[in-house]
This record gives sequence, structure tokens and C-alpha cells, in this order.
Amino acid sequence: MTSGDNQSKMPKRLYLFHTGANDSPSPYPVYLIQTNDGRNILVDTGFPSERYNDAASGENDPEKIAAENHVVDQLATLGLSPHDVDILISTHFDGDHAGNNDAFPDAEIVVQREHFSWAQGAERVAGVRSHWDKPGLDYRQIDGDVELRPGIKLIETSGHVPGHQSVLVTLPKTGNVLLAIDAVTHTGNRDAATRQMSQYDMDEPGIRASTAKLAKLEQDENVALTIYGHDRAQWDTLRHAPEYYE
Repeated sequence: MTSGDNQSKMPKRLYLFHTGANDSPSPYPVYLIQTNDGRNILVDTGFPSERYNDAASGENDPEKIAAENHVVDQLATLGLSPHDVDILISTHFDGDHAGNNDAFPDAEIVVQREHFSWAQGAERVAGVRSHWDKPGLDYRQIDGDVELRPGIKLIETSGHVPGHQSVLVTLPKTGNVLLAIDAVTHTGNRDAATRQMSQYDMDEPGIRASTAKLAKLEQDENVALTIYGHDRAQWDTLRHAPEYYE
């Protein structure tokens, strides 16, 4: 492959969507990467459809989320439908990350093999299994760190759950952007030795090792921006779709 071939497939834009309630103390991000060769690569799919209000019904359930925050509705603001998504990077199957995998039947869904295997018998993700394990979905299972395409690297970061993965995106102007996802959820958890554990983190030694791995990657890859999984203070400073990073 020539350098010209690589350049034609590199990312050109990164969009950030918030798929949770806008007034939530925690953001629930979904990301869209667009490439120079016209590919749309989605990272995660947010809460399942049943968590969102039906705007036509006038429901006002505080446990639900505004319909326009659904990932499909947010893609529509960019003129995209689920059929336009070529690849779906599924970082893990927790309900706020994989609740709409079944809305993208035409996409190749990329997940760590360890995570897919663990999820088959895991009660933790059973509640949204109908969304991530629907017959006919096209899963590609990978092992460890993988260059998915030029400028997009998947980084195995177990600990939060087995086979969790983070994403490194190389943009033409911004440089390297690290999507830490739930390996590091807040800026204050960047230090592997001192980070606090969440009730949702399954393996303390594993997540500390993954935190240290990402810190090393930030140095080795000269990362310009790390976006943490659920950091509201940081989120409010970032560009949100329809704005983008390039």
C-alpha cells in the first residue's frame, strides 16, 4: 500500500454526540469518524431505544431521554441514516454503549473477541442482549491492539469489563485524539496508581494496567486530545455535532 493509498483512507472529521439526557451530570458519548474515502465509522450506539421518549406521545418520564438524543436522530442531523454507517466500533456491550447495535444491520461491527465471548454469559449485559446479539448482525472479532484502518487504532483496555477497547484517531489538523471510553472515565482518573474505582469496574488490577497503558500511549503517540468517557466538566468544553474536529 502506498502512502497515497493510506492518505485517501485517513480520517478527516470526528463528531461528538451526547446520547443521554442533556441535563445529566454525566455525558454519554457516541462518536462518528468520517474518512477521506467517504466511510462513516461509528463508535458505540448509546442507550437502547426504549429509554427514549416518544415525542408524539407527550411522555415526560424522567428516567427516559429526549427522542432527539437517540443516535439515529442525531445522525439524521448530518443527513445520515443507519445504512450510511460502514463500520461500527463497539467498545463494549454495556447498555449505554451498545443499546442500538441492532439499528445498524449493514455495518461491520468490530469488537474484541474476549469481550464477545464473555458477554455470552454475562448478566451485566443481558438486559440489552436483544440489541447487541440480534441474529444477522455482522460481527468481526479481533484480538488485542489492531490498526482498523489508516489513522484508526483499536486499543485493548480491559478492566472496566473484559475486552473493553479504546480508540485512537489521527486527524489532519488536530492530530491524535484518544477516545478513552470507560477505561478512563474522568480527567481525575488519569493516574493509574491513584485513580478511584467505580462500582462498574470489574477488575481493579486490569483497569489500573489499562490506565497506565493509555498514559504511555499518550506520550508515545503525542496525543493532542484525550476525551474521557463520562467527564461532564470536560464535555462542556468540547465541540459537539454538528461541529467537529478535523
